[in-house]
Amino acid sequence: MKVLVFARAPIPGKAKTRLEPRLGAWGAARLQARLTQQAVRTALAARCGAVELHGTRRHALLVQYQKSGVCFRLQHGKDLGERMHHALRQARCAILIGTDCPGLRAQDLRRAARLLQGGAHAVIAPARDGGYVLIGARRVSAELFAGIEWGGERVYADTVQRLRRLGYRWRALREMRDVDRPADLAELRWLRSGAGAPRSARR
Repeated sequence: MKVLVFARAPIPGKAKTRLEPRLGAWGAARLQARLTQQAVRTALAARCGAVELHGTRRHALLVQYQKSGVCFRLQHGKDLGERMHHALRQARCAILIGTDCPGLRAQDLRRAARLLQGGAHAVIAPARDGGYVLIGARRVSAELFAGIEWGGERVYADTVQRLRRLGYRWRALREMRDVDRPADLAELRWLRSGAGAPRSARR
């Protein structure tokens, strides 16, 4: 079992761009760095297996986690679906998470691992905006990821239809909220408290 953390490099103008009207390009990049840090900590705390950080490019703030025993890998594929399929296929049995859900807990990862070990082919955690914040699989098909309108409101629903069509035994975890739009920033207590995000989000 592995936990794969998918993260964008925290580069101004390239990360959390939908939040730039509220935070500015540098603020959005710093937020990306902070969310990545939290996601990696959650993955390590779950103790479900080896943790891999899959980045969109090699970046100092992503590679640094190797000091904590986290393997860094570059994402491969033309779109998000191809990149996730490639990573899960290589890992064979893994839980894949992003960095957009600060409410994701180590307990959620441990429950996903138990379900996979107990016979489920896939586990998925829906997001309130129609996407999903976690997908775990021990049987991986390209059909789960091809042709999905990533960022749309039917990502979760379309994926569930495909799981059913493939005849997978699958389970859903609790619904969570991710941080994609300015209204979602209310979820971040540390941002409201003024703690902010790391200032070192540089190229």
